Amino acid sequence: MTAPRPEDDTGLQGPYEQGAYGADGAFVAAVEGLADPLNDPLPVDGARPQAYGGPEQPQGDPNEWYDPQGYQRDWYGAQQAPAAVPAPAPDPGPRRVTVTPPVPDETLGLRTADTRRIVAEPHGRSGPPEGPAPAERSEPAEPFEPPRRSEPAAEPVTGGRAERRRAAKGRGRRPAPRSAAAATPAAPLSRMEARRAAKAAKDSPAVVASRVVGEVFISLGVLMLLFVTYQLWWTNVRAEQIAGRETDKIQEEWAKGAGKPGVFAPGQGFAIMHIPKLDVVVPIAEGINKEKVLDRGMLGHYGEGKLKTAMPEDKQGNFAVAGHRNTHGEPFRYVNTLTPGDPIVVETRDAYYTYEMTSVLPQTSPSNISVIEPVPVGSGFDKPGRYLTLTTCTPEFTSTYRLIVWGKMVDERPRSEGKPKALVG
Repeated sequence: MTAPRPEDDTGLQGPYEQGAYGADGAFVAAVEGLADPLNDPLPVDGARPQAYGGPEQPQGDPNEWYDPQGYQRDWYGAQQAPAAVPAPAPDPGPRRVTVTPPVPDETLGLRTADTRRIVAEPHGRSGPPEGPAPAERSEPAEPFEPPRRSEPAAEPVTGGRAERRRAAKGRGRRPAPRSAAAATPAAPLSRMEARRAAKAAKDSPAVVASRVVGEVFISLGVLMLLFVTYQLWWTNVRAEQIAGRETDKIQEEWAKGAGKPGVFAPGQGFAIMHIPKLDVVVPIAEGINKEKVLDRGMLGHYGEGKLKTAMPEDKQGNFAVAGHRNTHGEPFRYVNTLTPGDPIVVETRDAYYTYEMTSVLPQTSPSNISVIEPVPVGSGFDKPGRYLTLTTCTPEFTSTYRLIVWGKMVDERPRSEGKPKALVG
């Protein structure tokens, strides 16, 4: 380090004294004559003056505004008088800068190389554009600023507003790291290894058998569900439709004068039973055939062989009928709820026969035919009369036993006199 220079009252000494530039004011004139490299306009003839009074240098020389000799002479003095400082060049006025008109971001036309825009990187500015700058611009290019982060620079995105928007939307997202296994391609398998892999991928016989058994059980479950639905719902719908048509048919025959009391063919309807308490109106057909009579929603009259019983118009005997308690119309579904005195009306072509419920046998064997004899066993009747017997299955949804309900005729009313009181009320 050099020692500080001595000073006196008159000012700087040595090479810094005022007389280094000659007359008073020469230093100020020299400073004012300095050319500013940022504001100096481009010369017309392609050359610019030396910054500190030196000879002119052609444009493009890296030392065009720096003169070491003039710097040393101006600041440290010289043996001879300094050369006159040239006057500054006149201001040519505002600089002319050619501005390229903006190109629409979204266009249907083709873009040329000079109108494409380059979107800056996410965290830094892009480098200087390739190619020389326009001749009219005199400002120096802005220095390149590298990205601030250590992330690899993304490729510049070119295009319109949509592409720039997608590029801006992806800023700040880091790509998912790829594992080494995903980056490294798997080695091809040999033929033996491929066979072993295919064999291992196949299911074992136990797995196949379990699947087959499971599918069989599922199929059986579906079939059982369909069967239950058919038995509990569809058979009732179908039987009620058939029974309703048979009732209408019987009434039409009566209106025409047909259906006289006598012997009827198996399956032929000849009467209609009314149970007001259960809201039951069901036709009665000859015979107890399951398919032709009972499954069609009708009641069957015991009228064949050893099971033959009396008809309602007979002056003495037991008029016995059978019907389903569940499914197929289930006309006797709630017959067990009848109590003594409840009316049961049998309608024929010529008359209405009213019975009153007297007793019930909750359970008996299906082979016990004594319950339909002229004087039913277990009914409480002890002498011949005009009786009614209803038979059905019990418990519900089974046919293990039979439920028996008995009644006794209390009124016989011709059709010409109108309906009995039990049906009117």
